[in-house]
Amino acid sequence: MARPVGRPQQTGLFAERDLPRVRPAAVPREVGALASALPAGLRLGTCSWSFPGWAGLVYASRTSPTQLARHGLGAYARHPLLRTVSVDRGYYAPVPREDLRRYTEQVPSDFRFVVKAHEDCCWLRFPAHPRLGARAGQPNPRFLDASYAAEEVLGPLASGLGPQLGAVLFQFPPQAARGPLAASRFAEALHAFLDSLRGVAPMAIEVRTADWVSRPVADALAAAGVPAALSVHPTLPSLDVQARVLERGTPGPRVIRWMLRQGDRYEEARDRYAPFDRRAAPDPGELQRIVTRVGAAADAGQDCFVLVNNKAEGSAPHSVVALARALAGGEGAA
Repeated sequence: MARPVGRPQQTGLFAERDLPRVRPAAVPREVGALASALPAGLRLGTCSWSFPGWAGLVYASRTSPTQLARHGLGAYARHPLLRTVSVDRGYYAPVPREDLRRYTEQVPSDFRFVVKAHEDCCWLRFPAHPRLGARAGQPNPRFLDASYAAEEVLGPLASGLGPQLGAVLFQFPPQAARGPLAASRFAEALHAFLDSLRGVAPMAIEVRTADWVSRPVADALAAAGVPAALSVHPTLPSLDVQARVLERGTPGPRVIRWMLRQGDRYEEARDRYAPFDRRAAPDPGELQRIVTRVGAAADAGQDCFVLVNNKAEGSAPHSVVALARALAGGEGAA
């Protein structure tokens, strides 16, 4: 594929004058004790951290999203159950190196980041979305462009986060190209892409087109030595089906993402659950499926990242506590 010209720019979160620091919330002793009962290779976390509704759960007081974006990570990482986080902003544009450096300064050395790769790597054709401007609906020349991924995504993340980079997550959204033939063609291109990127940075691959949860894609991942990321999402079959089709014992950390229940839409769930301060809609069946997948990773001696979205049950921190209780052998109620 042709080398891309230019790159999107993100304004650094830390460019302006520092704001007051964010203090962590007091954590109940029972929640703190759960951390020591979890599998050693397991890291629980959430999708981003800039939510004022987490006051009393993660943060000591209600704080603006801007303050949390700049200074909340340090308080977040003080929570004994939150040992990783998904940096979702990376999906919209590569994260500036200075921001990556500031992230590492706020967290302990054993904290790990899962960073979404820039969406330009993942769309075969851009969706018809207003935020994409003139690119909306157009073919994407950067789709599976290994040169762009190495130079603008993986390389900067590996150097900026160093050993604290847990994985770079390539999230391939639902695509118009469906069916067995499309899955086979995608798998062939994916293998070439991943094979070109061996050793640059740890990666995980999430496909959200149900037809791409397939043997050809599983073969491509296994051949490249890159694990599949499993996701609870309305466009996908169950976690059990995804694991049965895609997992081949590939080395590397397992990534499980608890995003959105069947039948839900992102915007509707966001509006229904905001400000994300309570576990409004417990989903014990999904929770147990995640517990099963974590157990399988532990039995295989593999590290595992579980990342929870507010839209899964209403409040990601509450869901994390419920998961920890279930994993430690207790009930899964927050």
